[in-house]
Amino acid sequence: FLIHCEGTRFTEQKHQISMQVAEAKGLPKLKYHLLPRTKGFAVTVQCLRNVVSAVYDSTLNFRNNENPTLLGVLNGKKYHADLYVRQEVPEDEQECSKWLHKLYQEKDAFQEEYYRTGTYPAVPIVPPQRPWTLLNWLFWAVLLLYPLFKLLINMINSGSSLTLASFAFVIIMASVGVRWMIGVTEINKGSAYGNNHNKQKQK
Repeated sequence: FLIHCEGTRFTEQKHQISMQVAEAKGLPKLKYHLLPRTKGFAVTVQCLRNVVSAVYDSTLNFRNNENPTLLGVLNGKKYHADLYVRQEVPEDEQECSKWLHKLYQEKDAFQEEYYRTGTYPAVPIVPPQRPWTLLNWLFWAVLLLYPLFKLLINMINSGSSLTLASFAFVIIMASVGVRWMIGVTEINKGSAYGNNHNKQKQK
């Protein structure tokens, strides 16, 4: 399971609302995270007790304040990521809430350290490069692209300008459609979840 305990993506507006909740509940304020939503996490831990052996806390950052996007990846831009992983095992369901809040305070400190020094407070481990990822990519690329290239060659050999124009139009529309769908996923176009707390509170 991959769990984002904050429940939504980070924006400045959601962060301000989240810190107002922290102040109202007497919890330490976080600079780089939203308050974790503890109920769902506690239920997950309770249901998976004796099923999974650990909880891995992961913190991901990109060097030089890079802001990766799917469009950037699609355009071939290279991003440099640093991933910090710790293994934790909450022992008591009743203490999950306190444990999770403490974890996020530590994550905030790690984030502060990363912004200040560009590294996490631990000895970095660089995994060795292995050929299997490249071989796997080449296998699927050949398997999936072969029919497309075969179709393209047959269309070129047919000599029909109308067929070639239609094929080019389909490719262009598909590319535009993919880019549009990726654009919809940008953070500033995300859901309003997390923005409605004050409105509900006022009601």
